[in-house]
Amino acid sequence: MTRRAPVFRGFAASLLPLALVACATQANPPHVDQTPAAASLPPAVASAPTTLPPVPQPPERPVAPEPVTDPAIPRAQRIANFVDYTASTYGVDPQHIRDVLAQAQLRQPILDAMSRPAEAVRPWRDYRPIFINDQRINGGIRFYRENRAALDRVAAETGVPAEMIVAIIGVETSYGRVTGNYRVVDALYTLAFDFPRRAPFFAGELAQLFALQKAEPQLDLLQLKGSYAGAMGMGQFMPSSYRLWAKDGDGDGRRDLLTHLPDVFASIANYFVVHGWERGAPVVARADRASGAEDFRPETVDPVHPLAALAARGYTPRAGEPVAEGATLITLDGDSGPEYWLGYRNFYVITRYNRSPMYSLAVHQLAQAIRAGAAGP
Repeated sequence: MTRRAPVFRGFAASLLPLALVACATQANPPHVDQTPAAASLPPAVASAPTTLPPVPQPPERPVAPEPVTDPAIPRAQRIANFVDYTASTYGVDPQHIRDVLAQAQLRQPILDAMSRPAEAVRPWRDYRPIFINDQRINGGIRFYRENRAALDRVAAETGVPAEMIVAIIGVETSYGRVTGNYRVVDALYTLAFDFPRRAPFFAGELAQLFALQKAEPQLDLLQLKGSYAGAMGMGQFMPSSYRLWAKDGDGDGRRDLLTHLPDVFASIANYFVVHGWERGAPVVARADRASGAEDFRPETVDPVHPLAALAARGYTPRAGEPVAEGATLITLDGDSGPEYWLGYRNFYVITRYNRSPMYSLAVHQLAQAIRAGAAGP
């Protein structure tokens, strides 16, 4: 093993606090209000709070520290530092970590794929048909009908609608048919040590993968397949999400998110609950923009804007659309021009699964179509 740089001395002891940090999605920056001064608003708006509290979230997920991720440090030294970090933080045998990493491979296609996610290169008018089409809808209806009893039981226990669970599986893996062909260890190894921009996150996930195997010893890290980002199973859980929020849905003593449907359903629903899903609450509403309204693009998707404040800006729910206490405004490029949507608390929760608002709206619309189709003959 490469001799360690002096800067790393005492590093393991400094990492102990990280072991106490729970896993969660990245915290959002504080919102800076852009609402006009209260004196210029109608009385009902002036008396309303400027912004609402954000949706409470679990603690931020741990990322790997600088000695593991700093590209100025030689790669071999960063890998050696990673072994010590993972062993000291999660209690994993360091030799086991070395043995697995010795068989991991750098994959250039993974680096290429990370540079062109679908959400980044397609507008909504092109993104939506990928997921809202007859094949995906009919596949979801069949999947729901085949698993209705188990899905409805989870929905009753958690408040997360069965069709929402199905839609997540449909968008992520086409109902389990496309779960990824990359070895998870290769994906995370590549992104941890050769993708500096996101190295802290992916090195943290690589460490979590070893911790996950410690909790779920049935997992073979060298055989485990997933996406180019290291997500795995029918619901495409990252290792940290799998480790902390996966559920044993049928009490068999294991959490198998690869193929075992009771665990998959319970885990997706639990992920939503942990991130603030509100039983029976709306997800999103189509909105109209008043003539002369100025553009408004909130800094985050947190649903912190009272509807009255959004109305004062010229954005209101269409007649018949659901309403909630607070929302964010989403502007998308639709087939006929700009589309305006009000994303409520449950919309925000879907964005904790994938940060793209287009992803969240596609999941919601697919769920609606599945629900409508499953209710028919």
